Amino acid sequence: MNKILTYGSVASLLMILIFSCKNKQSMKPTDIQPPDAKKIPKELTIHGDTRVDNYYWLNQRDNQEVIDYLRAENKYTQAVLEPTEKLQEKLFGEMKARIKEDDSSVPYKKNGYYYYRRYEKGKEYPIYCRKKGSLDAEEEVMLDVNKMAKGYDFYRVVGLSVSPDNSMLAYGVDTVSRRKYTIHVKNLESGATYEDAIPMTTGRAVWASDNKTMFYTKKQEETLRSYKVFSHKLGTDYSDDREVYHEDDETFDTYVFKSKSEQYIMIGSHSTMADEYRYLPASDPAGDFTVIQPRERGLEYSVSHFDGSFYIVTNWKAQNFRLMKTPVGNDDKENWEEVIPHREDVFLDGIEVFRDFLVVDERKDGLTRLRVINWENGNEHYIDFGEEAYSAYIGTNPDMDSKTLRYEYSSLTTPQSIYDYKMATREKELKKQEEVLGDFSPENYKTKRLWAEADDGTQIPMSVVYRKGIQLDGSNPALLYGYGSYGFTRDASFSPNRLSLLDRGFVYAIAHIRGSQYLGREWYEDGKLLNKKNTFTDFNDCAEHLIKEGYTSPEHMYAMGGSAGGLLMGSIVNMQPELYNGVIAAVPFVDIVTTMLDESIPLTTSEFDEWGNPKKEKYYEYMLSYSPYDNVKGQEYPHMLVTTGLHDSQVQYWEPAKWVAKLRDKKTDDNILILHTNMEAGHGGASGRYEALREVARDYAFFLYLEGIEE
Repeated sequence: MNKILTYGSVASLLMILIFSCKNKQSMKPTDIQPPDAKKIPKELTIHGDTRVDNYYWLNQRDNQEVIDYLRAENKYTQAVLEPTEKLQEKLFGEMKARIKEDDSSVPYKKNGYYYYRRYEKGKEYPIYCRKKGSLDAEEEVMLDVNKMAKGYDFYRVVGLSVSPDNSMLAYGVDTVSRRKYTIHVKNLESGATYEDAIPMTTGRAVWASDNKTMFYTKKQEETLRSYKVFSHKLGTDYSDDREVYHEDDETFDTYVFKSKSEQYIMIGSHSTMADEYRYLPASDPAGDFTVIQPRERGLEYSVSHFDGSFYIVTNWKAQNFRLMKTPVGNDDKENWEEVIPHREDVFLDGIEVFRDFLVVDERKDGLTRLRVINWENGNEHYIDFGEEAYSAYIGTNPDMDSKTLRYEYSSLTTPQSIYDYKMATREKELKKQEEVLGDFSPENYKTKRLWAEADDGTQIPMSVVYRKGIQLDGSNPALLYGYGSYGFTRDASFSPNRLSLLDRGFVYAIAHIRGSQYLGREWYEDGKLLNKKNTFTDFNDCAEHLIKEGYTSPEHMYAMGGSAGGLLMGSIVNMQPELYNGVIAAVPFVDIVTTMLDESIPLTTSEFDEWGNPKKEKYYEYMLSYSPYDNVKGQEYPHMLVTTGLHDSQVQYWEPAKWVAKLRDKKTDDNILILHTNMEAGHGGASGRYEALREVARDYAFFLYLEGIEE
């Protein structure tokens, strides 16, 4: 087992000297050149504006020339990264050595059984298990994904759903990484798998009370939009399934779930700026669904059922959301009564309902707060977490009658921890903390919250962690991570893999930029549509702040983001490439204008309210002004590693492929520019836990080698 690097006080001083004196590596191979992406001009005209796209041809997934080109890029990447191969193996070894290989999750109880998953040493995939009545009972293996995955390059199981009588298991399988799941059903008593196999679904089925009827969501073949809900009778051919809902608005997705009370089958329809829900008694699977509140543009809400009422978290007359209540049957918003009012300084993220308690998930000043309210007497309190920056969220709580809340917690220095919290007595019980093997100690690291000032005076928060002992003299390498879209908030959570950077002197920072909901709903609104550029300038402002405060310098500054965070990477290097020595853009959404003009591509129509519809001129002009692909120019760029997956269903592989080809044609430097395409996977990368570590090792080796850390 490889030991991770450790430093005492003297070694820390030596480390600083080493980092300040080392020579950078060019990594530029002399015996191989990057492949040539031939130019085939295609004119794209909209609003009277004609753009020429020389690399449009790369979107032909079935063209052998395209496949050959992607493979040639992979070969070039392998050649460029050859000097890092030993370092990659070392990183992989030490990251794997931190993992408790024979590990299992904390069991949760539902309907008389304790459910958990476990891993066995050396195996890539989980084993899903349960025990009846007691944790001392005999283990029942429901699914051993290691056996199921044999012979596949990619294998993912999702959506495990047990029937009310505990006898059957429905689950979804994807063997391509295109998020096209086939639902299967297994008899947990006999071990036999039914012939029922339902393709092109989201992977999850919901059981009615009769233990025979399942509700599931189908996807469109091309766009992969979730658009229809069906009911299926066990033992019948899926072609005879009854369509119970068709979402014909192409800007909405639909999905089906069961209320925590187990009384209702719920269908949700969602777009960026509106929601709609309908319900059906689980005891009446042949019945018709009833709409709660018809959709209205700008009206967002979510629904929980408890004690004869629906509890509704909504932005109706409440930008930061509030909690409402209405009796089942009096469902539309005119009947909603306020339970928790709107607050200007608190974002209401969600709720968890119990028989005796209500738990409210809130966010204030960027930090999650879990608020516990006693239904009977109205007494309330907040759970104390005791750190400056952290991640906390409500865990798995299927039992409505429980008086114990399960929540999960971590910070940049505290491994993932699962707690059971007795809501009446306020007692915490640590059920499990992620075991980090080796000589890891949280006391060796320091975490901070910093604030960078944007050009418009807005204060941008950052969460920062580094190993104690470094000097803030600008000589430290720093990795700045960002996302900033869809209102998704990346909190300050722990990563054992990240130790491989921290223990080699890296500062790690998360930029909580606009476009997330870190500081509430307004923070999101200020980073979308015609405010999108705030996301990019915020990130660069964070980089400049780290440099100004001596955490790093442009020669040692690195950036990383994926998907919409890859759009961020593409934009920041077009705007201020001089701030960064190296950048990794993972599955990057960089050809935003062309993609959003093509409604046959997955996610396009459902995201007009996130980015804008370029068929409207004002959005077209604004998107064109920041689109990374369209704004590549003749300038110097940082060293760059770009990754994608051939089967990516969210950001099509040709976006990064085109971007890299155009960068090669335009950029004026000799810095590294490499593209790696995973030919067997999609948006999430490799499916096995160890294979995924190899991707992390490659990324870290890229940064470390640029720093001259070869080992």
